Amino acid sequence: MSQSISLRQMQVGQQGKIAAVEALGEMNRRIRDMGLIPGTTISVVGRAPLRDPVALRLSGVTISLRNREADFITVSLADA
Repeated sequence: MSQSISLRQMQVGQQGKIAAVEALGEMNRRIRDMGLIPGTTISVVGRAPLRDPVALRLSGVTISLRNREADFITVSLADA
């Protein structure tokens, strides 16, 4: 069984699979263009000192995402 949370709530070192992207319009396109699509496995590798932005690792690359964008992404965490 897995737990679904917002990407913003993930902690450094956690890994999960994107369950949904709920952004609309231009933000949806931007998020998906970065490879953040349902089914993609991601891990949080770091956060800026004020917790925004967040650094993510997916498909062999590291990307940075603002918290306001991360709020639109739901991630399924595997049970520990």
